[in-house]
Amino acid sequence: MILMSNRINSKEQFVKLWTEIYNTEGKPDWSHILPYYDDNIYFRDSIQEIRGMKEFKPMTERLTERSKDLQMKIINILFEGNIIFFEWEMTLSFKKYPNSTLFGASRIILNEEGKIIEQRDYYDLWGDIFDNIPGLGKGYRKFMKSRFG
Repeated sequence: MILMSNRINSKEQFVKLWTEIYNTEGKPDWSHILPYYDDNIYFRDSIQEIRGMKEFKPMTERLTERSKDLQMKIINILFEGNIIFFEWEMTLSFKKYPNSTLFGASRIILNEEGKIIEQRDYYDLWGDIFDNIPGLGKGYRKFMKSRFG
């Protein structure tokens, strides 16, 4: 079997690609994984919706610029057919703020060429950030429980 370059073929390959974005010795770097994204990527998370590589690449550059350090730990991963679903913990270190750990999950859909055509990230941005700030976490959780719990 001949493997095409820039094609995601296995769970192990994906985990290696994904965890190399984030490191413990400086800023994140997406340059090695961007070729695995389709030019027509559709990306959505808690704060933004992006269509196309022309918008996606600058988003990765903004995150790199704002971050002092990012670390990613993949907890569970399922790779079936053209769908990758994984649970993660991401620790962000911003320049002027304490480290924050976000807990989330992502669903990735691959196109026929094995490139990422769609990525949807699910996480509670404010809850996870507020949990790391003394006095805010408990208040936020209490508010959320009273309004939505």
